[in-house]
Order: sequence, then C-alpha cells, then structure tokens
Amino acid sequence: MTSSTYLNHTNLRDIWYTMIGIPGLEDAHVWLSIPIFSMYIVAVIGNTLLILLISTERSLHEPMYLFLSMLAVADIFLSTVTIPKVLAIFWFQAGGISFASCVSQMFFLHFIFVTESGILLSMAFDRYVAICYPLRYTNILTPSVIIKMGIASVTRSFFICFPLIFLVYRLTYCGRNIIRHSYCEHMGIARLACDSIQVNIYYGLVVALFSICLDVVLIIVSYARILCSVYRIPSQDARLKALSTCGSHVCVILLFYTPVFFSSLAHRFGGDSIPLHVHIILANLYVVLPPSLNPIIYGVKTKQIQERVVQFFSLNKVIC
Repeated sequence: MTSSTYLNHTNLRDIWYTMIGIPGLEDAHVWLSIPIFSMYIVAVIGNTLLILLISTERSLHEPMYLFLSMLAVADIFLSTVTIPKVLAIFWFQAGGISFASCVSQMFFLHFIFVTESGILLSMAFDRYVAICYPLRYTNILTPSVIIKMGIASVTRSFFICFPLIFLVYRLTYCGRNIIRHSYCEHMGIARLACDSIQVNIYYGLVVALFSICLDVVLIIVSYARILCSVYRIPSQDARLKALSTCGSHVCVILLFYTPVFFSSLAHRFGGDSIPLHVHIILANLYVVLPPSLNPIIYGVKTKQIQERVVQFFSLNKVIC
C-alpha cells in the first residue's frame, strides 16, 4: 500500500493542498490583487450599508427590499468565502490548505451560489406579482411568505450541495496536491483523485440543470409574462415606469449569470484555445464583481435607496 493510499484510508485530514493562484501569471499576482481587493472592500461596505438602510428604514420594509437585503447577505458571504484566501495567495504565497478546509470552502461556495440564484428567482417572482397583480401585491407577498421563500432558497441549496461533500470524500487520493486555482471547487478537488470521477461529473451536471438552469428558465418565463402584461398598458409613460422597476433586477441577473455561463461554455467547448489563466481570472471575478456592483446598481437605479443614502450621510455630517 502506497503512503498516499494509506493517508486516504486513515485520515484525510492529513492531506494538504497547495493552491497556486492564477497559473502563468504568478509574477502579476500583486498587481491583480489590487482590483480584487478594491472590489471586495466595496462589496462588504456597500452590501453592509444596504442591509443597514433596509433594516432601519421602515419605508423600505417592502418585499422588493427585503429580497434585496437577502441578496446583500448572500453577496457578502459569497465573496468572503473565497477572496480572503485568494488575497493570501497573491500577497503572501499562502496557498496551503488542508483537505477538510478545502472541502468546507467548496461546500460553502456552491451552497451560497445556489442560494443566491434562488434569491434572484424570488426577486423575479416579486416583480412579476408587482406588475401583473399590483392590487394583490401586498396580500400575496406577505412577510411570512417572503421568509418562507428565503428559507426555501437556503434549504434547496443545502440539499443540493451537501452530497458534494460525500462525493469528494468517497474518492481515493494518491499524492497529487497542486490545485491550479485560487480557491477550492468541486471538480477542482475531484480531478486530484486517482479513481473514476464520473459520478462527480454527472452530479455536477444535475446540480447545474436543476438549480442554475432551472432558475434561469423560470426567470425568463417571469419576465416574458411581465413584458406581455406591460405592453397591454395603454399609456407609454406607465409602461416605461413599470419596466423601470425591473431595470435594477435585470442588470443584477445579467451580472450574476453571464460570467457563469461564459465560463461553463468556455470549459466545455473552448478546449485549449482559451488559456487556463483566463478561466481562473473569470472564476475570481464572478465571486467578487457581482457582489461589488449589486449595491451600486440598486443605489443608482432605485430612487428610495438614493434618498435614504443621502439622508444617512447628511445626518452623519450634521452630527460630526
């Protein structure tokens, strides 16, 4: 029995991996860390401010803003699960990580990502009800219904992602310990195993189809119904006003899903034509770029949030 197999059968906690950041761009890690660190700070501060505004302002205690606060919480966790370790690699070459820590990061990354997708679907349903059934809006989306939708998003994500832990623990590992990435994700760990990973590949496709892809289809259906309803409104001003309420959400949806689908298609059909470092840069961007831009998008496009931000800073200026 080899030493690596012995480790696998005794204690997986003895296995350590080394993440190398962005392969081929090691000399540029410090420079690449500047925009990533800046976006991470904006993500944490912006989303925290958004949560504080929504929780303290009673005028923002509406379904749309309650879903937005859930999205802000998910954004903070999504970037915090990955970016601190990415920066540690870029700044201090601290790429070492234990097997258990790597699997934990993998689980929380996928769990939060699927949860956020569910929250975006809930927000699409919110816009659908607001535009198609405006008179019943508050009766349909009561606080208890909103809480149940949030719990449903978290519960679904947990049951979808929890099996990933068992799928990587069941594999036999035989000494390969270099992860050519900036953080741990399911297939990145599975590819280090010595036995077949077909089950992992198939389950990964099932997760993608029955969470992300299903959410996207339902969001498209919701907006198709919204557009049909909007274009039956006789007044052009009323149509534009109705569509403007969806503007922020559409921007956030595109920002969240576009890099994911681009990266997924590039992996499957790009072959060797797209360098590995491009894939890794994209992977780093889609865990920090949407969280950093979401509060800015809602701040710019939502009048109520703009007013509350101005009041907040005006009050602090007076106090100082």
